[in-house]
Amino acid sequence: MDSVNREIISYLLRDGRATYQEIGQRVGLSAPAVKRRVDQMIARKEIAGFTAVIDPASLGWETEAYIELSYQGNVSTKRLKHDLEQIPQVVGVWTVSGDADALVHVMAASMAEIEKTVESMREIRNVDRTRSVIVMSRVLDRPRV
Repeated sequence: MDSVNREIISYLLRDGRATYQEIGQRVGLSAPAVKRRVDQMIARKEIAGFTAVIDPASLGWETEAYIELSYQGNVSTKRLKHDLEQIPQVVGVWTVSGDADALVHVMAASMAEIEKTVESMREIRNVDRTRSVIVMSRVLDRPRV
C-alpha cells in the first residue's frame, strides 16, 4: 500500500462519510481518482467494509469489562466463536497468550448485567474459570483498523 492510499484510509478512519472530493482535496487527487483507489482497496480486501460507530451510552451500555476466559484443555477459535456469539453483551473476543484462552470484551447497561453475563460464561461447557476487569473510564479510543 502506498503513502497516498494510507492517507486516504487515514481520512476515512476519521470520517467514513467524507466525500471523494473532500478526500481528494486533502491528498492532491481528483474525486474519480480517489474513488478508483478506494474501489481497488476494497477489491484487494485492504478495506473490509464501512460501518457506523455508535456511542455505547446511546444503546444504554454504561458499563464495560474485559473477561479472561479459560477452558479445561484446549479450545478452538471455532468453539470460542460459537460459545460467545450467542451472548449479546459480548462485543469482541480475542485469543491471547498467557494463562487465559480468550479475552472477551463485554458491554452492558449495569454492573448487574455484567455479573449475569459472566455467570452465563461460567455455564459454558468446559469453562474452567474467568477473571474480570471492569473499565472505569475510556482514556483513548482510536478508530479501529
